[in-house]
Amino acid sequence: MIGLLGFAGLLSLGVWQVERRAWKLDLIERVENRIHSQPAAAPGPSDWTSIDAKTDEYRRVTATGHFRNDRETLVTAVTNNGAGYWVVVPFETKDGFTVLVNRGFVPPDRRDPASRGAGEPDGNVTVTGLLRLTEPKGAFLRSNNPAANRWFSRDVEEIASARGLTNVAPYFIDADATPNPGGFPVGGLTVVTFHNNHLVYALTWFTLALMLAVAMVRVAREEIRIREAAQVSEANGKTGTSMADGSVPPPERHRT
Repeated sequence: MIGLLGFAGLLSLGVWQVERRAWKLDLIERVENRIHSQPAAAPGPSDWTSIDAKTDEYRRVTATGHFRNDRETLVTAVTNNGAGYWVVVPFETKDGFTVLVNRGFVPPDRRDPASRGAGEPDGNVTVTGLLRLTEPKGAFLRSNNPAANRWFSRDVEEIASARGLTNVAPYFIDADATPNPGGFPVGGLTVVTFHNNHLVYALTWFTLALMLAVAMVRVAREEIRIREAAQVSEANGKTGTSMADGSVPPPERHRT
């Protein structure tokens, strides 16, 4: 019974990984289609309640308005360019709502806005990038600390509250790779690749299930062999030590 339960468990894990693989392939296809599509207008307040990851994450969007550079937030980041910060800036759109824009990456020596003043535009500009959903609470084992101005995730609600913003979209925009004057921040670093090892995991679970099944068959065969041998031995013992009526035969006399 333990072996059967183990076999069923391993088999179910393999089936689950097959289902996860189908889901991941569908996600990859959807994201690939979105990031190469024509940008649409960033969703306004009337659309905010219907935004979800399945239909909206990584959509290309565009918005026109102006940055609130005096209220930027630096979020700890690790990228292909090294460790540093995401520069997240409130963007007041011409449609009357505010959306946080991750303008891109800066290294530690560019933390001070004065070191990248050329990259902080004044007046109306158009921003194009990928719609991203909020990242609440913080990163793994590292919580945001608004009081100390330490940020490890792009938590839209928390950043908006800390910066005194209202009518803020429940998503942020990762700016595309359009160069900024002075070279910073560096946009277009959104990671849009997804690990897809589910087939390997599925084959591992199925292989373990097969190995367990083979082991159970061998154990069962050995148990049957032992029991059959025991039955034969018991039958032979009874035949050699008792008469038909169950009495014990007298000892055989030998002639000298």
